[in-house]
Amino acid sequence: MPEGLRHFNKTRNRLILPKPLFGKPYGRVRAPAGFRLAKMAACRHTKVMNMTPHTDRIALGMVLILGFCLTAPLLDVCAKLAAEVIPVGQITAARFVVQTVLMLPVCLMMGLSLGMPRALWGLITLRAVLLILSTYFIFAALRFMPLADALAIVFVEPFIVLLCGKLMFGEQVGPRRLAASAVGFGGCLLVIQPSFMAFGSVALLPLGTAVAFAAYVLVTRGLRGRMHPVEMQFQTALIATIMLVPLIWLANGRGDDTAWASLDPVWPQGIFWVYLIGVGIFASAAHMMMTYALNVAPAASLAPLHYLEIITAAVLGFYIFDDIPNGLALCGIAIIMASGLYLVHRERVTSRNITHMPGPV
Repeated sequence: MPEGLRHFNKTRNRLILPKPLFGKPYGRVRAPAGFRLAKMAACRHTKVMNMTPHTDRIALGMVLILGFCLTAPLLDVCAKLAAEVIPVGQITAARFVVQTVLMLPVCLMMGLSLGMPRALWGLITLRAVLLILSTYFIFAALRFMPLADALAIVFVEPFIVLLCGKLMFGEQVGPRRLAASAVGFGGCLLVIQPSFMAFGSVALLPLGTAVAFAAYVLVTRGLRGRMHPVEMQFQTALIATIMLVPLIWLANGRGDDTAWASLDPVWPQGIFWVYLIGVGIFASAAHMMMTYALNVAPAASLAPLHYLEIITAAVLGFYIFDDIPNGLALCGIAIIMASGLYLVHRERVTSRNITHMPGPV
């Protein structure tokens, strides 16, 4: 029979042949096995692909990133309190172990796969390495530096994300958003007043966090729509745990060696268990919100809102560590709030203009 007379019924997964003018009907022929397997594989990935919106939901992304800004400083507070007696490497490892334990039942309850597509192994591993580096650097800095001072240097990260979001993902970044980012960063400098003279080379550690976390954000953006955010968090934490736990085991009893000192574990006592577990809980919550935010909105739109994290850090620093902002710092907080609110206003205007654009004639 000529191939042009055949057509495929996708609903019933069969090739349908037209009735001949004479003789018996051709009947129905099952599709090739390879096509059926491909269709089954596509159905299994429907849940992952359906979570990608047709248009970026900027408002939802902003709400999620605000939740991140309120939660992430609590992670830093727990880490700073724990670092009084617990090595930085052990705190970093505990952060990922707790996250793995928390995310496993969530994945099971949601019916998500615990496996990972082979094509994503490299990106997820890179994501884990970047998150380990950014976590370790900031925890090491917080042992010596005030919370707000450390975060001030980290806040070069939104600039990196903003520019890379435009260059790598082709996201639209107008001059007004760039100006809002610059003003917000200026406000951060007023709040924190960082000084390399005061902290020496330790002040470079938050800069390492900024670079590593910016790369982490962009890798997460590149995974958008290819893996469910909950699966992504679980797999990242699992890989980080697999990397760190053997190092902690090897470092046991080697605290005299400078290279292993930050990894030599100690047995926590009393409230320090709470601090260690708190690091993992707040990290899981904060980065889940970050991952979901990057799945629904452009990274360039979310990056300037990270400045609002400094407000939470300043408040926590005041109540927990007796860090009292001076008049210049309060002025900086006002500038950060004003730039963030202006950014929200610009996003609303842009979204309204896109909504009311006339369709094609």
